[in-house]
Amino acid sequence: MNVIVIGGGAAGMMAALAAAQAGHRVLLLERNEKLGKKIYITGKGRCNYTNSAPVEDALSQVVSNRKFLYSAFYDYTSEDITQLLEANGCPTKEERGRRRFPASDHASDVTAALARAMRGAGVKVRLGARVRKILVKDGVVTGVSVSPDKEAGQAETLPADAVILATGGLSYPSTGSDGDGYRLAAEAGHTVTPTRPSLVAFTAEEASMCRRLSGLSLRNILVTLRQNGKKIWSEFGELLFTHTGVSGPLMLTASALYGGRLAQGPIRLEIDWKPALTDEQLRARLLRDLESGPNKSVRNVTGGLLPASAGKELLGLAGIPEEQKAAQVTREQRERIFSLLRAFPLTLTGLGGYSEAVITQGGVSVREVDPSTMRSKLVSGLSFAGEILDVDALTGGFNLQIAWSTGHLAGSRLEG
Repeated sequence: MNVIVIGGGAAGMMAALAAAQAGHRVLLLERNEKLGKKIYITGKGRCNYTNSAPVEDALSQVVSNRKFLYSAFYDYTSEDITQLLEANGCPTKEERGRRRFPASDHASDVTAALARAMRGAGVKVRLGARVRKILVKDGVVTGVSVSPDKEAGQAETLPADAVILATGGLSYPSTGSDGDGYRLAAEAGHTVTPTRPSLVAFTAEEASMCRRLSGLSLRNILVTLRQNGKKIWSEFGELLFTHTGVSGPLMLTASALYGGRLAQGPIRLEIDWKPALTDEQLRARLLRDLESGPNKSVRNVTGGLLPASAGKELLGLAGIPEEQKAAQVTREQRERIFSLLRAFPLTLTGLGGYSEAVITQGGVSVREVDPSTMRSKLVSGLSFAGEILDVDALTGGFNLQIAWSTGHLAGSRLEG
Protein backbone atom coordinates (compact mmCIF):
# COMPACT_ATOMS: atom_id res chain seq x y z
CA MET A 1 0.00 0.00 0.00
CA ASN A 2 1.27 3.49 -0.90
CA VAL A 3 0.88 5.77 2.12
CA ILE A 4 1.39 9.53 2.30
CA VAL A 5 1.79 11.19 5.69
CA ILE A 6 1.17 14.94 5.74
CA GLY A 7 3.22 16.64 8.45
CA GLY A 8 6.65 15.87 9.86
CA GLY A 9 6.04 16.66 13.50
CA ALA A 10 5.78 14.21 16.38
CA ALA A 11 2.51 12.59 15.25
CA GLY A 12 3.49 12.51 11.57
CA MET A 13 6.88 10.95 12.16
CA MET A 14 5.38 8.31 14.42
CA ALA A 15 2.60 7.57 11.92
CA ALA A 16 5.13 7.23 9.08
CA LEU A 17 7.33 4.92 11.13
CA ALA A 18 4.42 2.71 12.23
CA ALA A 19 3.08 2.47 8.68
CA ALA A 20 6.49 1.48 7.32
CA GLN A 21 6.94 -1.09 10.07
CA ALA A 22 3.54 -2.52 9.04
CA GLY A 23 4.96 -3.16 5.58
CA HIS A 24 3.65 -0.15 3.63
CA ARG A 25 5.54 2.14 1.25
CA VAL A 26 5.58 5.49 3.02
CA LEU A 27 6.27 9.04 1.87
CA LEU A 28 6.28 11.77 4.51
CA LEU A 29 5.62 15.32 3.26
CA GLU A 30 6.80 18.22 5.42
CA ARG A 31 6.44 21.86 4.40
CA ASN A 32 9.35 23.05 6.58
CA GLU A 33 13.05 22.74 5.78
CA LYS A 34 13.49 20.16 8.56
CA LEU A 35 11.49 17.61 10.54
CA GLY A 36 10.13 18.11 14.04
CA LYS A 37 10.40 21.88 14.08
CA LYS A 38 7.92 22.22 16.96
CA ILE A 39 9.65 19.48 18.95
CA TYR A 40 12.77 21.67 19.08
CA ILE A 41 11.00 24.28 21.22
CA THR A 42 8.99 22.02 23.51
CA GLY A 43 9.94 21.96 27.18
CA LYS A 44 12.01 25.11 26.65
CA GLY A 45 14.18 23.22 24.22
CA ARG A 46 14.54 20.16 26.46
CA CYS A 47 11.50 18.24 25.14
CA ASN A 48 9.36 16.71 27.88
CA TYR A 49 8.53 13.91 25.45
CA THR A 50 6.16 11.92 27.70
CA ASN A 51 5.07 11.15 31.26
CA SER A 52 5.58 7.73 32.83
CA ALA A 53 2.34 7.85 34.82
CA PRO A 54 0.13 4.73 34.48
CA VAL A 55 -2.23 4.90 31.51
CA GLU A 56 -5.31 5.65 33.60
CA ASP A 57 -3.49 8.50 35.36
CA ALA A 58 -2.29 9.83 32.02
CA LEU A 59 -5.83 9.72 30.64
CA SER A 60 -7.02 11.74 33.66
CA GLN A 61 -4.85 14.60 32.39
CA VAL A 62 -6.68 14.72 29.05
CA VAL A 63 -8.97 17.75 28.87
CA SER A 64 -10.91 17.24 25.64
CA ASN A 65 -12.49 13.93 24.53
CA ARG A 66 -10.69 11.65 26.97
CA LYS A 67 -12.65 8.51 26.05
CA PHE A 68 -11.60 8.85 22.42
CA LEU A 69 -7.97 8.26 23.43
CA TYR A 70 -8.40 5.04 25.43
CA SER A 71 -7.44 2.71 22.56
CA ALA A 72 -4.54 4.93 21.46
CA PHE A 73 -3.04 5.28 24.95
CA TYR A 74 -3.19 1.55 25.62
CA ASP A 75 -1.91 0.71 22.14
CA TYR A 76 1.24 2.83 22.49
CA THR A 77 2.40 3.83 25.97
CA SER A 78 5.06 6.06 27.49
CA GLU A 79 7.27 2.98 27.85
CA ASP A 80 6.93 2.25 24.15
CA ILE A 81 8.13 5.69 23.07
CA THR A 82 10.92 5.56 25.65
CA GLN A 83 12.16 2.22 24.32
CA LEU A 84 12.00 3.53 20.75
CA LEU A 85 14.08 6.61 21.56
CA GLU A 86 16.68 4.68 23.52
CA ALA A 87 16.96 2.02 20.82
CA ASN A 88 17.71 4.77 18.32
CA GLY A 89 20.45 6.60 20.16
CA CYS A 90 18.54 8.89 22.54
CA PRO A 91 19.08 7.99 26.23
CA THR A 92 16.32 9.31 28.50
CA LYS A 93 15.79 10.35 32.10
CA GLU A 94 12.89 10.97 34.45
CA GLU A 95 12.34 14.08 36.56
CA ARG A 96 9.81 15.48 39.02
CA GLY A 97 6.20 14.62 38.29
CA ARG A 98 7.22 11.59 36.18
CA ARG A 99 8.17 13.89 33.32
CA ARG A 100 10.58 12.26 30.89
CA PHE A 101 13.30 14.05 28.91
CA PRO A 102 16.23 13.13 26.68
CA ALA A 103 19.22 12.63 28.99
CA SER A 104 21.11 15.29 27.04
CA ASP A 105 18.40 17.92 27.66
CA HIS A 106 18.46 18.52 23.89
CA ALA A 107 15.12 18.27 22.09
CA SER A 108 17.01 17.73 18.84
CA ASP A 109 18.03 14.27 20.07
CA VAL A 110 14.37 13.20 20.09
CA THR A 111 13.90 14.30 16.49
CA ALA A 112 17.17 12.69 15.45
CA ALA A 113 16.17 9.37 17.01
CA LEU A 114 12.83 9.36 15.20
CA ALA A 115 14.46 10.30 11.91
CA ARG A 116 16.96 7.48 12.39
CA ALA A 117 14.14 5.01 13.06
CA MET A 118 12.25 6.17 9.96
CA ARG A 119 15.30 5.78 7.75
CA GLY A 120 15.82 2.29 9.08
CA ALA A 121 12.21 1.41 8.27
CA GLY A 122 12.45 2.79 4.73
CA VAL A 123 10.35 5.95 5.11
CA LYS A 124 11.01 8.48 2.36
CA VAL A 125 10.91 12.14 3.38
CA ARG A 126 10.26 15.15 1.18
CA LEU A 127 10.90 18.54 2.78
CA GLY A 128 9.62 21.92 1.60
CA ALA A 129 6.50 20.24 0.25
CA ARG A 130 3.10 21.75 0.94
CA VAL A 131 -0.05 19.74 0.34
CA ARG A 132 -2.66 21.88 -1.38
CA LYS A 133 -5.45 19.33 -1.46
CA ILE A 134 -6.30 15.77 -0.45
CA LEU A 135 -7.73 14.13 -3.55
CA VAL A 136 -10.93 12.17 -3.00
CA LYS A 137 -13.07 10.34 -5.56
CA ASP A 138 -16.38 8.70 -4.71
CA GLY A 139 -15.55 8.88 -1.01
CA VAL A 140 -12.13 7.25 -1.40
CA VAL A 141 -8.69 8.89 -1.09
CA THR A 142 -6.72 8.77 -4.33
CA GLY A 143 -3.72 10.95 -3.46
CA VAL A 144 -2.67 14.52 -2.80
CA SER A 145 -1.88 17.66 -4.73
CA VAL A 146 1.46 19.05 -3.60
CA SER A 147 3.78 21.92 -4.49
CA PRO A 148 6.88 23.62 -3.11
CA ASP A 149 5.79 25.56 -0.01
CA LYS A 150 6.13 29.02 -1.61
CA GLU A 151 4.96 28.10 -5.11
CA ALA A 152 1.24 27.38 -5.19
CA GLY A 153 1.12 27.39 -8.98
CA GLN A 154 3.40 24.38 -9.51
CA ALA A 155 1.30 21.62 -7.99
CA GLU A 156 1.78 17.98 -8.85
CA THR A 157 -0.36 14.96 -8.07
CA LEU A 158 1.01 12.18 -5.91
CA PRO A 159 -1.13 9.01 -5.91
CA ALA A 160 -1.79 7.22 -2.62
CA ASP A 161 -3.91 4.40 -1.26
CA ALA A 162 -4.00 6.05 2.17
CA VAL A 163 -3.29 9.49 3.59
CA ILE A 164 -2.58 10.33 7.24
CA LEU A 165 -3.19 13.97 8.12
CA ALA A 166 -0.92 15.09 10.98
CA THR A 167 -0.28 18.78 10.41
CA GLY A 168 -0.77 19.97 13.98
CA GLY A 169 -2.94 22.87 15.10
CA LEU A 170 -2.45 26.62 15.28
CA SER A 171 -0.04 26.99 18.20
CA TYR A 172 3.45 28.34 17.48
CA PRO A 173 2.67 29.30 13.86
CA SER A 174 6.35 30.13 13.35
CA THR A 175 6.92 26.36 13.23
CA GLY A 176 4.50 26.01 10.32
CA SER A 177 1.38 25.28 12.36
CA ASP A 178 -0.92 27.72 10.61
CA GLY A 179 -4.10 25.64 10.65
CA ASP A 180 -3.79 24.54 7.03
CA GLY A 181 -4.59 20.98 8.06
CA TYR A 182 -8.01 22.09 9.24
CA ARG A 183 -8.71 23.41 5.74
CA LEU A 184 -7.61 20.12 4.18
CA ALA A 185 -9.84 18.17 6.58
CA ALA A 186 -12.83 20.42 5.97
CA GLU A 187 -12.44 20.21 2.20
CA ALA A 188 -12.45 16.42 2.54
CA GLY A 189 -15.80 16.69 4.32
CA HIS A 190 -14.84 16.70 7.98
CA THR A 191 -16.19 18.96 10.70
CA VAL A 192 -13.64 21.18 12.46
CA THR A 193 -14.78 22.28 15.91
CA PRO A 194 -14.01 25.87 17.05
CA THR A 195 -10.38 26.35 18.04
CA ARG A 196 -8.66 28.52 20.64
CA PRO A 197 -5.22 28.84 22.24
CA SER A 198 -4.61 26.61 25.28
CA LEU A 199 -1.88 26.13 27.87
CA VAL A 200 -1.34 29.85 27.51
CA ALA A 201 -1.12 32.97 29.67
CA PHE A 202 -4.14 35.07 30.59
CA THR A 203 -4.44 38.78 29.93
CA ALA A 204 -5.85 40.90 32.73
CA GLU A 205 -7.85 44.11 32.98
CA GLU A 206 -5.26 45.34 35.48
CA ALA A 207 -2.51 45.15 32.84
CA SER A 208 -0.65 48.19 34.16
CA MET A 209 -0.31 46.62 37.61
CA CYS A 210 0.76 43.30 36.08
CA ARG A 211 3.36 45.17 34.07
CA ARG A 212 4.78 46.65 37.27
CA LEU A 213 4.91 43.14 38.78
CA SER A 214 6.17 41.51 35.58
CA GLY A 215 8.70 38.78 36.26
CA LEU A 216 7.52 38.20 39.84
CA SER A 217 7.15 34.45 40.37
CA LEU A 218 5.01 33.18 43.23
CA ARG A 219 5.28 29.69 44.71
CA ASN A 220 3.09 27.79 47.14
CA ILE A 221 0.13 30.06 46.66
CA LEU A 222 -3.55 29.24 46.23
CA VAL A 223 -5.48 30.66 43.30
CA THR A 224 -9.24 30.69 43.01
CA LEU A 225 -11.28 31.45 39.90
CA ARG A 226 -14.79 32.89 40.13
CA GLN A 227 -17.26 33.85 37.45
CA ASN A 228 -20.47 35.74 38.12
CA GLY A 229 -19.74 35.32 41.81
CA LYS A 230 -19.54 31.52 41.61
CA LYS A 231 -16.36 29.64 42.46
CA ILE A 232 -15.31 27.48 39.51
CA TRP A 233 -11.78 26.31 40.43
CA SER A 234 -9.14 26.48 43.14
CA GLU A 235 -5.60 25.05 43.14
CA PHE A 236 -2.17 25.36 44.80
CA GLY A 237 0.97 25.97 42.80
CA GLU A 238 3.07 28.57 40.98
CA LEU A 239 2.09 31.78 39.20
CA LEU A 240 4.07 34.30 37.17
CA PHE A 241 3.15 37.92 36.47
CA THR A 242 3.67 39.04 32.86
CA HIS A 243 3.52 42.39 31.08
CA THR A 244 -0.14 41.82 30.24
CA GLY A 245 -1.46 39.43 32.88
CA VAL A 246 -0.52 36.16 34.53
CA SER A 247 1.13 32.92 33.45
CA GLY A 248 3.00 30.06 35.12
CA PRO A 249 1.97 26.42 35.67
CA LEU A 250 -1.26 27.24 37.52
CA MET A 251 -2.52 29.63 34.87
CA LEU A 252 -1.56 27.38 31.96
CA THR A 253 -3.65 24.65 33.54
CA ALA A 254 -6.48 27.09 34.17
CA SER A 255 -6.41 28.17 30.52
CA ALA A 256 -6.89 24.58 29.39
CA LEU A 257 -9.70 23.88 31.83
CA TYR A 258 -11.56 27.18 31.92
CA GLY A 259 -10.22 29.50 29.22
CA GLY A 260 -13.30 28.80 27.15
CA ARG A 261 -15.46 30.39 29.83
CA LEU A 262 -14.09 33.81 28.94
CA ALA A 263 -16.64 33.84 26.12
CA GLN A 264 -19.25 34.22 28.89
CA GLY A 265 -17.49 37.18 30.48
CA PRO A 266 -14.48 38.05 32.66
CA ILE A 267 -13.15 35.65 35.29
CA ARG A 268 -12.09 36.92 38.71
CA LEU A 269 -8.76 35.56 39.93
CA GLU A 270 -8.01 35.63 43.64
CA ILE A 271 -4.51 34.99 45.01
CA ASP A 272 -4.09 33.69 48.55
CA TRP A 273 -0.53 34.62 49.41
CA LYS A 274 -0.40 32.56 52.63
CA PRO A 275 -2.57 29.47 52.19
CA ALA A 276 -0.58 27.51 54.78
CA LEU A 277 -1.79 29.84 57.55
CA THR A 278 -5.27 29.77 59.03
CA ASP A 279 -7.22 33.03 59.22
CA GLU A 280 -6.40 33.24 62.93
CA GLN A 281 -2.70 32.62 62.32
CA LEU A 282 -2.52 35.15 59.49
CA ARG A 283 -4.26 37.85 61.51
CA ALA A 284 -1.93 37.16 64.45
CA ARG A 285 1.13 37.30 62.17
CA LEU A 286 0.01 40.60 60.65
CA LEU A 287 -0.68 42.14 64.06
CA ARG A 288 2.66 40.91 65.44
CA ASP A 289 4.59 42.36 62.50
CA LEU A 290 2.88 45.73 62.88
CA GLU A 291 3.46 45.87 66.63
CA SER A 292 7.12 44.79 66.35
CA GLY A 293 8.01 47.86 64.29
CA PRO A 294 5.59 50.63 65.28
CA ASN A 295 7.78 53.41 63.86
CA LYS A 296 8.42 51.64 60.56
CA SER A 297 6.39 52.47 57.49
CA VAL A 298 3.65 49.96 56.78
CA ARG A 299 5.43 49.23 53.47
CA ASN A 300 8.43 47.85 55.36
CA VAL A 301 6.18 45.78 57.61
CA THR A 302 4.29 44.09 54.77
CA GLY A 303 7.65 43.27 53.22
CA GLY A 304 7.90 40.40 55.66
CA LEU A 305 4.71 38.85 54.31
CA LEU A 306 5.13 39.22 50.55
CA PRO A 307 7.55 40.64 47.96
CA ALA A 308 8.09 44.40 48.19
CA SER A 309 6.66 45.13 44.73
CA ALA A 310 3.54 43.15 45.56
CA GLY A 311 3.26 44.83 48.96
CA LYS A 312 3.21 48.21 47.26
CA GLU A 313 0.34 47.13 45.01
CA LEU A 314 -1.54 45.58 47.90
CA LEU A 315 -1.35 48.76 49.96
CA GLY A 316 -2.52 50.74 46.95
CA LEU A 317 -5.58 48.50 46.61
CA ALA A 318 -6.18 48.82 50.36
CA GLY A 319 -6.02 52.61 50.13
CA ILE A 320 -3.24 52.85 52.74
CA PRO A 321 -0.31 55.28 52.23
CA GLU A 322 2.97 53.42 51.98
CA GLU A 323 4.71 55.74 54.44
CA GLN A 324 2.02 55.50 57.12
CA LYS A 325 3.56 54.34 60.40
CA ALA A 326 2.72 50.82 61.48
CA ALA A 327 1.48 52.15 64.83
CA GLN A 328 -1.08 54.27 62.99
CA VAL A 329 -2.67 51.38 61.10
CA THR A 330 -6.27 51.10 62.23
CA ARG A 331 -8.14 47.87 62.82
CA GLU A 332 -10.17 48.53 59.68
CA GLN A 333 -7.01 49.03 57.61
CA ARG A 334 -5.52 45.88 59.08
CA GLU A 335 -8.60 43.93 57.98
CA ARG A 336 -8.27 45.36 54.49
CA ILE A 337 -4.65 44.13 54.34
CA PHE A 338 -5.77 40.74 55.65
CA SER A 339 -8.51 40.46 53.02
CA LEU A 340 -6.08 41.24 50.21
CA LEU A 341 -3.53 38.74 51.52
CA ARG A 342 -6.30 36.15 51.35
CA ALA A 343 -7.85 37.20 48.03
CA PHE A 344 -5.69 39.54 45.95
CA PRO A 345 -7.94 40.22 42.94
CA LEU A 346 -7.30 40.31 39.21
CA THR A 347 -9.82 40.39 36.37
CA LEU A 348 -8.98 37.91 33.63
CA THR A 349 -10.33 39.14 30.30
CA GLY A 350 -8.57 37.13 27.61
CA LEU A 351 -5.93 34.62 26.57
CA GLY A 352 -2.55 35.05 24.94
CA GLY A 353 -2.38 34.28 21.23
CA TYR A 354 -1.45 31.17 19.30
CA SER A 355 2.12 32.45 19.02
CA GLU A 356 2.64 31.69 22.72
CA ALA A 357 0.14 28.87 23.25
CA VAL A 358 1.58 25.40 23.85
CA ILE A 359 -1.36 23.68 22.14
CA THR A 360 -4.62 24.29 20.31
CA GLN A 361 -8.00 23.27 21.69
CA GLY A 362 -10.56 22.18 19.12
CA GLY A 363 -9.93 20.60 15.73
CA VAL A 364 -11.21 17.72 13.64
CA SER A 365 -14.31 16.33 15.34
CA VAL A 366 -13.56 12.98 16.94
CA ARG A 367 -17.13 11.89 16.26
CA GLU A 368 -16.08 11.44 12.64
CA VAL A 369 -12.96 9.39 13.45
CA ASP A 370 -12.74 5.74 14.56
CA PRO A 371 -10.94 5.78 17.95
CA SER A 372 -9.61 2.23 17.47
CA THR A 373 -7.85 3.03 14.18
CA MET A 374 -7.79 6.85 13.74
CA ARG A 375 -9.43 6.26 10.35
CA SER A 376 -12.03 8.65 8.99
CA LYS A 377 -15.62 7.48 9.19
CA LEU A 378 -16.43 9.65 6.18
CA VAL A 379 -13.57 9.13 3.70
CA SER A 380 -12.04 5.73 3.02
CA GLY A 381 -8.23 5.81 3.18
CA LEU A 382 -7.99 8.97 5.28
CA SER A 383 -6.63 8.91 8.85
CA PHE A 384 -5.72 11.55 11.44
CA ALA A 385 -3.07 11.88 14.15
CA GLY A 386 -1.97 14.39 16.74
CA GLU A 387 -2.99 17.95 17.50
CA ILE A 388 -5.15 18.32 14.40
CA LEU A 389 -7.74 16.25 16.28
CA ASP A 390 -10.02 17.78 18.91
CA VAL A 391 -8.01 16.29 21.79
CA ASP A 392 -5.66 17.98 24.24
CA ALA A 393 -4.21 17.54 27.71
CA LEU A 394 -2.54 19.38 30.56
CA THR A 395 1.22 19.98 30.75
CA GLY A 396 3.67 17.29 31.79
CA GLY A 397 4.38 15.39 28.58
CA PHE A 398 0.81 14.28 27.97
CA ASN A 399 0.25 16.21 24.73
CA LEU A 400 3.28 14.65 23.09
CA GLN A 401 2.07 11.26 24.29
CA ILE A 402 -1.19 12.00 22.45
CA ALA A 403 0.91 12.58 19.33
CA TRP A 404 2.89 9.35 19.74
CA SER A 405 -0.16 7.24 20.58
CA THR A 406 -2.50 8.52 17.87
CA GLY A 407 0.32 8.52 15.33
CA HIS A 408 1.21 4.92 16.05
CA LEU A 409 -2.42 3.83 15.90
CA ALA A 410 -3.00 5.67 12.62
CA GLY A 411 0.08 4.18 10.97
CA SER A 412 -0.40 0.63 12.20
CA ARG A 413 -4.14 0.34 11.48
CA LEU A 414 -4.39 1.44 7.87
CA GLU A 415 -6.12 -1.71 6.69
CA GLY A 416 -9.22 -3.18 8.30
